[in-house]
Amino acid sequence: MFPPLALQRFLPALLAAGVLAGCAAPPAPAYRGETFSSESPFYSRADLPPADACERGRRALLSQGYNVEATGPATMRGSKFFQPQADHLMQLRITLVCVGDDASSTVYASALQTRYEMKSSGTSTGLTVSGFGSISVPLPTDKGTLVKVGEETVSDPEFYQRLFVLIDSLTY
Repeated sequence: MFPPLALQRFLPALLAAGVLAGCAAPPAPAYRGETFSSESPFYSRADLPPADACERGRRALLSQGYNVEATGPATMRGSKFFQPQADHLMQLRITLVCVGDDASSTVYASALQTRYEMKSSGTSTGLTVSGFGSISVPLPTDKGTLVKVGEETVSDPEFYQRLFVLIDSLTY
């Protein structure tokens, strides 16, 4: 057992070491939380051939302002930009894949949200003075660059439910 004085000396160092060790630990791998449940928000069934179901999906994305590009006969990707703050930009990309037979199909959807931030960048210029050497002088500029700061798959069931309700509501 530690004497009280020794405990008082080493306790802050032990606590600091514990906090630093906790900060240095890498995050848990994402695949550990993957359940592969049969209940999934990422698909919806339709009583339509795949081409018709995908056409409804295309119209749904277009009706909400998405830029849509077909990547195959039954696959498409739509993207839309959002600017929640002056120095932040978000892009939402939705991929739809339609599979099935002549009578029915399943529409699979996956959305990817990418976050960007505006980062300022300054420039500097070098000045060489004979006999004294060289110095670097920073020059203020208003140049900014968008930098990707994060990306994640949207997993909110309500988001996909709203998308599939819109797709189901559209007709030719």
